[in-house]
Order: sequence, then structure tokens, then C-alpha cells
Amino acid sequence: MESDLIQLQVIGDHRGSLISLEEHKNIPFEIKRIYYIFDTKDDIRRGCHAHKSLRQFIVAVSGSCILTLDDGKEKKEIVLNSPSFGFLIESVIWREMYNFSYDCVLMVVTNDFYNENDYIRSYSHFIEYVNTKK
Repeated sequence: MESDLIQLQVIGDHRGSLISLEEHKNIPFEIKRIYYIFDTKDDIRRGCHAHKSLRQFIVAVSGSCILTLDDGKEKKEIVLNSPSFGFLIESVIWREMYNFSYDCVLMVVTNDFYNENDYIRSYSHFIEYVNTKK
């Protein structure tokens, strides 16, 4: 599955810590959009879609959640619970986030602008898309 956990360099001293995100350095693409998800209620799942070409880098800036990734053949779960690690999600990967802590803030960095036509919002269509892409 084309997705990677990437450790981010923490720069800090007695005053606190800082992490810098830079395109083509620790973010392996040109940054076009950044958004964040917060105040997610109990028993809510976010994501529940795939992208045809969009690449994303996701970081739990605060709190935690579970990220499930599915390439149509295998699934894996990752606990996002540290601002010093980010997860690179390549295109054509179904993603769902759930079990959000009350203080969870997810920051998502993308390689392109919002485009509704890039979304696959039905899991059955996703499986069909994966199988026809071969």
C-alpha cells in the first residue's frame, strides 16, 4: 500500500517545540491546500472516500484518532496521536478517521486544490475503480 508514516523533525528548547512543514523536503509534493478538522463529535467517522489523484499528508496536531487506509486489497489502521509524525496518503486509497479524542485537531496538507470530481465517495465505486485501473 502506497502510504508512509513520516517522522517530523522537532526543534525545541526550554521555551517549547516547533515543527516546520516544507514542500519537497518533509512534505514530498508542492503544497496547494491546507485544512484542519476539529470538534468532531463522538461516534462520527470522517473521510469515508478516496481520491483519484490527490495526495495528502495528515498530522494529529492535537489529540488522537484512528486512521484506516484501504487500497482495495488490504486495510491497515494507524493511530494518529503525535504532532511529530505525519502520514502520507497517496491517491486511490480509501480513508476513514474515527475514535476522535475530544481535543483532536487533524491538519491535512494536499498537493492540489479542492476538486469534487477527484472524489470517490462510494466504497463500491472505489472497488470498481481500483479493479478497472489495472
